[in-house]
Amino acid sequence: MNMTAMIERIENHRDSENIGMILSHIGIVRGVSRDGQKVSMIEMTVDHDRLNEIVLSHKQMPGIVEILVETSDRATLFPGDRIMLVVVAGDIRENVLGTMTSIINAIKQDVTHKTEHYA
Repeated sequence: MNMTAMIERIENHRDSENIGMILSHIGIVRGVSRDGQKVSMIEMTVDHDRLNEIVLSHKQMPGIVEILVETSDRATLFPGDRIMLVVVAGDIRENVLGTMTSIINAIKQDVTHKTEHYA
């Protein structure tokens, strides 16, 4: 997973003249769960077909030029490991921020499934 390469790809997009903002997200395995338990590792699966559907639908949102998503190909991840990279490029801040929030929520709900293991 390479965020720099993803951003360069967007900067070279055929419609780059319509881009006013590029927003990136790096999802990382937390060392502490939401309820305060120490996380030793997570197991994760990714539904790639559903991911493609979600990306395609979000590319149709107003002002969006491109969306790139990469997920870890490892099933077992440890605190500090990258889970997912998302880059959204579009015309104006409001469109890009809203799309980023929506796509991250959709991916977490419908694409990635994880089980936390505690120390």
